[in-house]
Amino acid sequence: MIKAAVVGYGNIGRYAVEAVRAAPDMELVGVVRRSASLKGELPPELAGTPVVSSLQELGCVDVALLCTPTRVVPKLAEEILAQGINTVDSYDIHQDLADVRLRLHAAAKEHNAVAVISAGWDPGTDSILRALLELMAPKGITYTNFGPGMSMGHSVAAKDVDGVRDALSLTIPLGTGIHRRMVYVTLEPEADPAKVEAGIKADPYFAHDETHVFVVENAAALRDVGHGVVMERKGVSGETHNQQFRWEMRINNPALTSQVMVSAARASMKQAPGAYTMIQIPLIDFLPGDTDALIRRLV
Repeated sequence: MIKAAVVGYGNIGRYAVEAVRAAPDMELVGVVRRSASLKGELPPELAGTPVVSSLQELGCVDVALLCTPTRVVPKLAEEILAQGINTVDSYDIHQDLADVRLRLHAAAKEHNAVAVISAGWDPGTDSILRALLELMAPKGITYTNFGPGMSMGHSVAAKDVDGVRDALSLTIPLGTGIHRRMVYVTLEPEADPAKVEAGIKADPYFAHDETHVFVVENAAALRDVGHGVVMERKGVSGETHNQQFRWEMRINNPALTSQVMVSAARASMKQAPGAYTMIQIPLIDFLPGDTDALIRRLV
């Protein structure tokens, strides 16, 4: 059994606990929470599960699922890899992830551990699908259209802006890979709405998209974690044109993200030391069970 720990217990962490418990080859050894030391605040679903404030308190851990805000992932992953523990994260800043992987690759190799970076559904499984579409039609263009739905990464980024008490960022697809960001914020009493809007629009999460910011009394009342994606490619196979492909899904965002992370945790146990994105790992390594049996069933 793979001994897995969940680090962080927000939207993704809650679903990660469920996914680890449901995995046939994993054991949940504990949950790391900043508030673990506070009495009387243990969620009922964690009854009987060790809840600690430090990973070292859990003893033997094979892999840690980092269910934390993206911007703290690189440093946190380095610290855990230095303990010889594998890490899996859902890092989602696309333009930076290749460099973050190289940074974690050095740390993982030094400490004989494995990091799987950006193991969500985008980046993550959508990256695998984009690679598959390009494999089938090497020439062409793929458009990835997200939403409509809540982006957890964008919502966290908006909430981190000075003066914001709570935030919800919705992604609205405009087609051909272009998106509009609709950001609903509840402000602190003394916050300047104009400064908050400028701060959100300057953040790298929002700087490259059309972004609209609205002040609302209660952002939590608008929250819906549903999301989705439509991926389309029109390309050329060999010399044959007009090859058209379409992938669509409608999902619970944190539930799917955490399930992919759990599958990546399994795959991490089968890789040589280093850091990997999902497209670098054999697809079969994400699945539980005997390799020959999987081949007989899936091929």
